[in-house]
Amino acid sequence: MSGLNLIKTVKDIPPEEHLAPGHRLCAGCGAPIVVRLALKAVPGPKVVVSATGCLEVATTIFPYTSWKVPWIHSAFENAAATASGIEAAFRALEKKRGAKKPKIIVFGGDGGTFDIGLQALSGALERGHDLLYICYDNEAYMNTGIQRSSATPKGAATTTSPAGRVIPGKLERKKDLIGIAVAHGVEYAATANPAYPVDLYNKLLKAAAVKGPTVIHYYTPCPTGWRSDPSRSIEIARLAVQTRIWPVYEYDHGTWRINIMVKKPKPIEEYFKLQGRFRHLLQPENKWLLEEIKKDIEENWNRLLKLAGLKT
Repeated sequence: MSGLNLIKTVKDIPPEEHLAPGHRLCAGCGAPIVVRLALKAVPGPKVVVSATGCLEVATTIFPYTSWKVPWIHSAFENAAATASGIEAAFRALEKKRGAKKPKIIVFGGDGGTFDIGLQALSGALERGHDLLYICYDNEAYMNTGIQRSSATPKGAATTTSPAGRVIPGKLERKKDLIGIAVAHGVEYAATANPAYPVDLYNKLLKAAAVKGPTVIHYYTPCPTGWRSDPSRSIEIARLAVQTRIWPVYEYDHGTWRINIMVKKPKPIEEYFKLQGRFRHLLQPENKWLLEEIKKDIEENWNRLLKLAGLKT
């Protein structure tokens, strides 16, 4: 995309804040990072839609709010539908009165995006609404009790996929959100990670510049649900990329790119041992599942290399 002022270092990120401190999100939570950067990256007027979830309940405890921009709370399942209606209304006002249309930003967790809200998101993408949809993916229904979602990785222990003698955690693969978005014909979709803030910010700039629907799939550390040290959230996020379990890539107007190339991945065991939800995978009796996960990671990486034209 030409004409964008992409940044080179975190020092280039604007200092003005649109999310006030004092919210009740957990220490080490990755969600406020993407919120702060998104509100900085999207220029001009903006309206935020939040699905029910951790971000919503922790930033708007009555009678307080951390949001310095217009904000609306939707139900768990209809954030994209709410945003579609807002965007259509502002489009009509722009046509009839010449009013400047704000950019619509949607924040939804993995439960409200991958599962409950997928139908509404699919409709918004298919209709071509001008909105930026950001999924803050902490890989389970953390707000309601750490239940598994279709974004929960294979092998992870949750309250509805507990690791025990019979079942060693969730047995199904994580859903491919970016692939689903691209199948709807969006012009821009990308994964992002808080350990790489420059890449994250530049992707938000690119997504905001598109006239139409865009999707950012954001890795969101959750010490509470992952049973990890809050002070090591960014370390864990970086390991997710360096082990290839969370590839950082983008689809930009027909072109696939791997943004963080990991030529020599670190052992996935280094990532798993820092999180209680995965520690059972390091036991001898679960070696078969660990090997299966390694195979899945390798297959997905090779798939992305082919999409990016880096492998035949």
